Amino acid sequence: MEAPEEQRLLGQPTRARLFSTLRELRRAATTEELATALDMHVNGIRRHLERMHRGGLLERSRTKYGRGRPRDEWSIAPGASPDGGPPQGYADVARWLARATPTGPAGLRRIERTGREIGRDLVDGPVEEVPEAFRRTFAALGFQPEVAVGPDGAMTAKLCNCPYRDSVRENPDVICILHRGLTAGVLDTLDPEAEMVGFEPHDPDRAGCMVEVALARAAD
Repeated sequence: MEAPEEQRLLGQPTRARLFSTLRELRRAATTEELATALDMHVNGIRRHLERMHRGGLLERSRTKYGRGRPRDEWSIAPGASPDGGPPQGYADVARWLARATPTGPAGLRRIERTGREIGRDLVDGPVEEVPEAFRRTFAALGFQPEVAVGPDGAMTAKLCNCPYRDSVRENPDVICILHRGLTAGVLDTLDPEAEMVGFEPHDPDRAGCMVEVALARAAD
């Protein structure tokens, strides 16, 4: 059987490196920035990025820098399936669990605190567009998020894929509490005044975990 389009795209080494670089950055990057990271000419990088965009792996946005022409910025598409199926995140969760292993009766609280510390490390700092930054961060982590903001300024995020589903089956309490802490930590950095008012885990195979956030800046 022929491999899915997205899987075939990443069979090319340069495109695989581009996807890996964007996944590690967990944010949008310009064509020029990616060309520098891979030590390649910007025109060659642009052709690969446009091919990945057409194949559904990347999103493209335009950002104006100073008085010059707007530049393309690239980020991982929320629905990207790089291996022919929903994204996985076993390497990440294994590393984070090793860091968060409990050593007493307060273990779950310790795991949540550690998850929050990890979440704060995943993004660079406060941003103006919290919903978009949240969406890009969780898309890079493999959650395939759908984010919406209501008229009252409340943000809701449906996480359409669980990249840690095998680990959740083994120990749902530990993995879900780690995920809740991680989500809170990401929000701590994106908008220190935001408040996560809801976190509803779902079955990992069906996914659809819901996050509800009161955005302080939207209220302002």
